[in-house]
Amino acid sequence: MIKTAKRISIIGGCGTGKTTLASNLGKELKLPVYHIDGIHHLENWRARDKNERDEMILEKVSKDEWIIDGTYHSTLKQRLEKSDVIIYLDYSTLDQLKGILGRYIKNHGKEKKEIPGCKEKMDLEFFCYTLKWRKNKRHQIIEAIENIQDDKILIFRTRKELNIWYKDKFGKKISMC
Repeated sequence: MIKTAKRISIIGGCGTGKTTLASNLGKELKLPVYHIDGIHHLENWRARDKNERDEMILEKVSKDEWIIDGTYHSTLKQRLEKSDVIIYLDYSTLDQLKGILGRYIKNHGKEKKEIPGCKEKMDLEFFCYTLKWRKNKRHQIIEAIENIQDDKILIFRTRKELNIWYKDKFGKKISMC
């Protein structure tokens, strides 16, 4: 299923590795990758106008081939409907916190490749957002996928599950970007 997919949505909470997975799958499947964070954020973490952002995302969704990572709710329904495959990284809060902290330690002060002009950072607001993500945001994903065909959805609850699947499909581990 994954090797023939032309439109893949990768969704989940902060720090789950959506961007890394998207980049890896893009290389393996030779598909263009669009990072919603890179569309949303302008230089120095300024937010793009939401209407402009959503128009840009939907323009990407209208293409024949893509991998889009990000969970932004405003265009989630349209992305999921157009997807051949949906990968949902449904990790625990502890795993999400480990993900954002690990990313921060590894990349602090380095420009994010997928968000040009923005350096990796950590602040209390983002930490608290991640801490509360499952309680406050997870239900939006559950509601969005409840009417999607089960055979289109892959749900991974841990990085280990994801890596076992990835190695089975592509013969190697996910490389860290």
